[in-house]
Amino acid sequence: MDYTAKLDEALNRLHEEGRYRTFIDIERERGHFPHAMWTRPDGTQTRITVWCGNDYLGMGQHPAVLQAMHEALDATGAGSGGTRNISGTTVYHKRLEAELADLHGKEAALLFTSAYIANDATLSTLPKLFPGLIIYSDELNHASMIEGIRRNGGAKRIFRHNDVAHLRELLEADDPAAPKLIAFESVYSMDGDFGPIEAICDLADEFGALTYLDEVHAVGMYGPRGGGVSERDRLAHRIDIINGTLGKAFGVHGGYIAASAKMVDAVRSYAPGFIFTTSLPPVVAAGAAASVAWLKRHPELRQKHQEQAKILKTRLKGLGLPIIDHGSHIVPVIVGDPVHTKKISDMLLESYGIYAQPINFPTVPRGTERLRFTPSPVHGPDEIDRLVRAMDELWSHCALNRAELSA
Repeated sequence: MDYTAKLDEALNRLHEEGRYRTFIDIERERGHFPHAMWTRPDGTQTRITVWCGNDYLGMGQHPAVLQAMHEALDATGAGSGGTRNISGTTVYHKRLEAELADLHGKEAALLFTSAYIANDATLSTLPKLFPGLIIYSDELNHASMIEGIRRNGGAKRIFRHNDVAHLRELLEADDPAAPKLIAFESVYSMDGDFGPIEAICDLADEFGALTYLDEVHAVGMYGPRGGGVSERDRLAHRIDIINGTLGKAFGVHGGYIAASAKMVDAVRSYAPGFIFTTSLPPVVAAGAAASVAWLKRHPELRQKHQEQAKILKTRLKGLGLPIIDHGSHIVPVIVGDPVHTKKISDMLLESYGIYAQPINFPTVPRGTERLRFTPSPVHGPDEIDRLVRAMDELWSHCALNRAELSA
């Protein structure tokens, strides 16, 4: 077999469909977020504004976070030196897990190297703990949840997105005595809509199911202390396992689950994705703990963020652009074609110094390709003005349709 030819075929398909992914080289500037330096392919540098980052609140440059990381670096050095079981558990890891358990009102929390790994490792391990487990998964769950459920070898049921009636039908069709778990998200990152947490919890109570909630795009962002949508809606106590990230609103790196002490102990003891992975560097754990602690005490930053998202949505709607608005902080503008999406993204970057990565299949369904803007408290009026003017001009330049009323 000509392996090189097969690789060429696979890559050419992506180019032909207009969804080949390119990574641009940027260097974030401490103290100047959301600005960064972009290194062009020819080696020249241009200052740009990042509009697609997930450091939603700018905590990646916050003085309290950086100070904690400097102190940990000076005290301990770089890496952790091992897995959690073999020399890789430090006071910084334990402190962070305590902060996270407290954030969600749970008995315990468990750190992973990313929220992807936390989802994959936990969901693939649960059938070992509950033989015969049936997992009911929202059809728009993140790839990490899908992969974990796929790999666990147990039974799975896919319910239509946020369709509680369909979920009920699936639950009713299965053996009442079988162990069950419902896996869903609080904020779905591509459309920015919310999961029906209370209604799903009611079904879980009725059918004796566990609940697994991915709060990745909500932790730090919602709730009085940043515990997510489940905290905002006073439902966290009804969720058995909460998954979150330290790499978005908290601005650092890593992922975790929060649950009962016994649930955490069981996952800790059985999940290969936890057992055989080098633990987070202490410096990262220290920075994340400082970020979580700071955001618990500063709800005003969350409020400012929501205001910025509302302003951007209102202005883009005023241009007649087809945005999706479910009331969250996510601002998706639907282009509907991968080639046009890439073209607008490239022109925003090259002509306006605005970086917004195109979102194509398989991240979103074909025909719903989009640009996904993530405003933050540090995107000021000037940055918003430039983005709105650029989108207005490019939408006309590309002769794309404008909606009379945005979704």
